[in-house]
Amino acid sequence: FTTEWKILLFCGEMDQSPSEVKRPGESVKMSCVISGYSMTSYYISWIRQRPGKALEWIGRMNAGSNSANYASSFQSRVLLTENVPSSTQYLEVKSLTAEDSAVYFCARDTVTEDSRAAAQKLLRH
Repeated sequence: FTTEWKILLFCGEMDQSPSEVKRPGESVKMSCVISGYSMTSYYISWIRQRPGKALEWIGRMNAGSNSANYASSFQSRVLLTENVPSSTQYLEVKSLTAEDSAVYFCARDTVTEDSRAAAQKLLRH
């Protein structure tokens, strides 16, 4: 089966690794290289869309802290990691099945949060 990649762009760039073909039972590690803004100021989410299905949220990384949260349905098979010096986020999916054939997206949250309040950031293109 194939694992496809698309680029989801914001004000800045998020470049993802190319499509891969994997066999059931194998693992795949996908990358998302971020430029144009400070990665560590945002949460970076991973989302996928299987053919004919709705978007599914996989999890998100609190960039710069190496702290991740996962959707319960993915928790046992996925791992989010990061390399801060290279502004790169990674998604690893283990024990692949045909159900994992999808377009995978990395996306920057548009809300930043501090200890006092959460503020919506309006993005202008």
